[in-house]
Amino acid sequence: MDAKVNKLHLTLLLIFLVFFIWSGIRPKDYYTWVLEVLPAVIGLIIVLYTYNRFRLTNLVYMLICIHAIILVIGGHYTYAEMPVFNWIRDAFGLARNHYDRLGHLAQGFIPAMIAREIFLRKSPLQRGKMLFFLVVSVCLAVSAFYEFIEWWVAVASGTAANAFLGTQGDVWDTQWDMFLAFCGAIISQLILSKQHDKQLEKMGT
Repeated sequence: MDAKVNKLHLTLLLIFLVFFIWSGIRPKDYYTWVLEVLPAVIGLIIVLYTYNRFRLTNLVYMLICIHAIILVIGGHYTYAEMPVFNWIRDAFGLARNHYDRLGHLAQGFIPAMIAREIFLRKSPLQRGKMLFFLVVSVCLAVSAFYEFIEWWVAVASGTAANAFLGTQGDVWDTQWDMFLAFCGAIISQLILSKQHDKQLEKMGT
């Protein structure tokens, strides 16, 4: 890897750390903050641990950074009270704050490129319909498992998990979450696969 690439990766790390530190300064609720930012922290640990063993493409690292920032912003405000999306709700007469919808769309959009890269580099799978299908399936599985985690947290902590769940009174919130992850995985592959392939080719994949 050349110096420019390493500089990009360091820049992404520093950007995330700035958002992470900011998010931890007087968040809406520290319990919710820990629950929301934990996936970003786990992701960072995995990225740092695998960095020299399995270097990912720049595209995937940038997407991971964006996803992590979405998570820590949600942790600071809670997904139901993110100010920009409160303004959008009020300006357009929406029934709810849709920041959590963005988060679950990203939950499919960004892991899709991670799964796609791992499949192409570590399995016999070739580019095509089967790869597309399996990537979407992985993203749906991740989304469903995250809903399990929300369920377990709610059972364990009762009403204290309301802000973490972010249902905002929507009885179909769980289904919406998984559907948006499903859509995100499809959209991501449709619009980013060519760019992803170019970066993979440069890495000899």
